[in-house]
Amino acid sequence: MYIHEFIDILGHNRAKYMHHMTANWSPIAQEERQQLCYGVWGVVGTTRGWPQVVNLWEEEGFEGLATSFRHEFNHPGLQDPKLAKWWAEAANYRRRGDDRVLVPAPWTSTIKELCAGGVHAPVAEVYAHEQISVEPGRAGSYLEEVAERGQSLYGEHGWKLIGAWGTAMVNESEAFLLWSIPTWEQWGELEADERSPGPFRTYRQSTFGQTRDFHRFLLVDSPLSPLRTGRQPQTTDRDPSWQE
Repeated sequence: MYIHEFIDILGHNRAKYMHHMTANWSPIAQEERQQLCYGVWGVVGTTRGWPQVVNLWEEEGFEGLATSFRHEFNHPGLQDPKLAKWWAEAANYRRRGDDRVLVPAPWTSTIKELCAGGVHAPVAEVYAHEQISVEPGRAGSYLEEVAERGQSLYGEHGWKLIGAWGTAMVNESEAFLLWSIPTWEQWGELEADERSPGPFRTYRQSTFGQTRDFHRFLLVDSPLSPLRTGRQPQTTDRDPSWQE
């Protein structure tokens, strides 16, 4: 299971917030909750709201997510007391968040598998994140069609599908895709191809009838994001000026 977060950043604090999440939160979450950092990215503001960050956390199924919820919320203040200073510091950097619980498609790789397979930089210079709204009950079939038909067409431009999820606790009407892209130029080539006659445009047009909304936006991973470093953030990454 995955926790997906859109985070609105206060002022010029995006870099500070991303470091605070990876270096100061993730090592504690790994130790106490077995929660892994899948990725922390800065949103390319031209393609979505700004300044914004996307966080993605990996849990051991619903059971693992339930354990994390208990760890966080079974306290009078609805926060882990050990992380009180962390929350106070984070409040200096962010305004609000919009979270989802995501269910991966059966063929989606874990973060450990992705890092072991070499997806991390310099293989990927940028990522494309697609947020798709479909008719209720259709999220799973949409993801299957992308896997069967779309992957190879995106792949002609070097894009690799590394994550596919449906949103839990709704009516199976939303899906997310994550593509790794070797270079900025290969992003631009696909965007141009989508607007030119050919197989890719034909494929994309064939999906229009299945979707109620579609938004592709770009992400750049933070310095300590596992898809950049090939490992989980560690306590040695922590800013010495910050104390638990």
